[in-house]
Amino acid sequence: MVIEDGSSSRSRTKLIQKIVLGVGFLVQGLRCFPWMAVNFFLKDALNVEPSTLQILQNTVNLPMVVKPLYGIISDTFYVGGQHRIPYIAFGALLQALSWLSIAILNPSDITVISMYLLLSNIGASITEVANDAMVAELGKQQTTSSKKKPRSSTSGELQSFVWMVSSAGGVIGNLLGGMATGRTSSHAMFMFFGILLAIQFLVTISFHESCLNLPQSSTKVGMKKQFSDLASALKRPEMAYAITWFAASYAVIPTLTGTMFFYQTQYLKIDTTVLGLSKVFGQGMMLLWSVVYNRGLKSIPPRKLISTIQIVMAAFMLSDVLFVKGIYREIGLPNSIYVVVFSGFLEVLFFFKILPFSVLIAELCPPGCEGSIMAFLMSVVAFAFILSGYLGVLLASMVGVTGQNFSGLPVGIFVQAVATLLPLFWSYWIPTSTSLLTPTIRIKDE
Repeated sequence: MVIEDGSSSRSRTKLIQKIVLGVGFLVQGLRCFPWMAVNFFLKDALNVEPSTLQILQNTVNLPMVVKPLYGIISDTFYVGGQHRIPYIAFGALLQALSWLSIAILNPSDITVISMYLLLSNIGASITEVANDAMVAELGKQQTTSSKKKPRSSTSGELQSFVWMVSSAGGVIGNLLGGMATGRTSSHAMFMFFGILLAIQFLVTISFHESCLNLPQSSTKVGMKKQFSDLASALKRPEMAYAITWFAASYAVIPTLTGTMFFYQTQYLKIDTTVLGLSKVFGQGMMLLWSVVYNRGLKSIPPRKLISTIQIVMAAFMLSDVLFVKGIYREIGLPNSIYVVVFSGFLEVLFFFKILPFSVLIAELCPPGCEGSIMAFLMSVVAFAFILSGYLGVLLASMVGVTGQNFSGLPVGIFVQAVATLLPLFWSYWIPTSTSLLTPTIRIKDE
C-alpha cells in the first residue's frame, strides 16, 4: 500500500510538472503567431525596407542577451519560497500587457511598436530562463535517479518532452497565423495572443513550486556567490569550449531572413497561407526531430551529431541558390512546394542542434546554478543570432539586394553556405561524450 501511495504521489508530481512546463513551452512555441502578423504589418502598413525589418527583428531580441542576469536572480532570490514559478508568472504577465497594449492602443509609430516588442521579449526571456532552469533541474533528477539505466533511456527525456510541446505550439501558431494573416487584422491577432498569455499567467500561479519536486534552498545564496559559481562553471574547459563553439557556429552565418521574406512575398507573390504552411511543415519537422532524437540519436556523440546538422544546413542553403536562380521552376517544381518543404525545413534546421547541445550542457552543469548556466547559454545564442542578423544586413547591402532588386541574392546565399561550414574546422571543441569528461579534459581528444 505504501508503495502504491508513493507511486501515486510521483505520478501526480510528474503530471503537475508536465502541466506547468507544457503550458509554458506551448505558449512559447505559439509566439510565432503574433510575430507573423508583425512582419506583414511592418511590410504592408508601415512600408519598411527588408534591411529595416531585419534590423528591427534582431534589435528587439536584445533582452535575450541578458538572460544570465535573469538566471542568477532566479537562482538567488526566492519569492514566497519559490524561485521558478514566480518568474514564469511575471514574464507571462509582462508579455500579456505588451501585446494587449499594441492591440488596444494601436500605435502606428515604429519606435513605439519596437518598445512594446522589446518589453514583450523581456517577459519572454524571463519566462524562458525559468522554464529552462526547471527542465535542467528536473532532468538532472531523472538522470540521477536512473543511474543504473542506459543513458539513452533516461537522459534528455524531459528536454525531448518540452521540445515536442514547443514544436506543437509552433505548428499550431504558424497554421493559425498563415490562415489569419490577410483575413483578420493584425491587432486582432495581437489581442488573441495577449489573452493566451493571461491564461498562462493564471495557470502558472495556481500551482506552488513544492508540487513540482524542485530542489529547495536551505540557505540563502547571494548574487555574488551565484556570479562566482557561474564563472567557475564557465572556466571548466569542456563547458567553455563547447559554448564558445556553439555560439560561433551561429554568429559566423550572415542570415538573410528579412531579405528572403521580401523575396518570397514581394517578388514571388507567395500567398500568406503558403508561408504559414511552410512554417507548419518546419515545426512538424521539429516535432519529428524531437521524437527521433529521443528514441534513436541520444547515444550518438554530440560532436558527430551536431557537426552533421551543420553540414546539412549548408547543403540546404546551396539548394536555395538553385531556387533563387529559377532552376527548380525550370524543371517543373512550383515555388509554393519548394517554399513549404525546403524553405520550411531549412528555417528550423538552424535549431536542430540546440536539443542535443542543451542535453549535453545540462549534464555538464554543476548543481545549484542550472538557471545561470542555461540562461547564459541561451543568451550567447541570442547574441549570436543578433550578430548573424546584422551580418546578413551587411551582406545583403554588399551584394546589392533591396526590396525591388534581388539579382545579388544567389551570391549572398552562397556566401552564407560557405560561412556555415567554417565552424566544422574547430568542431573538436565539442566533447565527444560526457561519460569521458574529467575536470582536466583534453579538448582535442581524438
